[in-house]
Amino acid sequence: MDLITETDRLLIEKANLTDAPFFLELLTSPNWLQYIGDRGISTEEDAQEYIQKSLLGSYHKHGYGLYKISLKSTKLPIGITGFVKRDYLDHADIGFAILPKYGRKGYTFEASEAIMAYGKVHLKLHPILGITTEENTASKSLLVKLGLNAIGEISPEKANGPLLLYSNEGVTLYA
Repeated sequence: MDLITETDRLLIEKANLTDAPFFLELLTSPNWLQYIGDRGISTEEDAQEYIQKSLLGSYHKHGYGLYKISLKSTKLPIGITGFVKRDYLDHADIGFAILPKYGRKGYTFEASEAIMAYGKVHLKLHPILGITTEENTASKSLLVKLGLNAIGEISPEKANGPLLLYSNEGVTLYA
């Protein structure tokens, strides 16, 4: 277990290839498909490839990435939180997702609040950005609760439309 940080109820740790069944479930969940997008994951082998390229690759290249959130009591994985370095943003942005059956229990906020502190103190990330779509009200609310403010809108080529841009600094970074 590569523990990154923990909270009273949760463990936040690096993902590994044995997490493929969990990632298959997460990446094919209705909320992921609606708000994040279809990553073409339909088998455990696809999920392992996603973990290898997207998660382990980011840990190696950037020193951070998206981390698995597990319940401390059972070690059951329920979601992800962490940081993504996108080619269209100058700074890392926080990302998070949770399996629908664990939503609305405060887990995503609890884990993301801990990872924000980790990013500021240990990774020295400054500023920390966030992106979401206009219709993703849960994500918008969580970003604000984490201390990020809406600072503008961006339209990267890879997105299916405009994205709202948030920052934990009040300055507008993008016009």
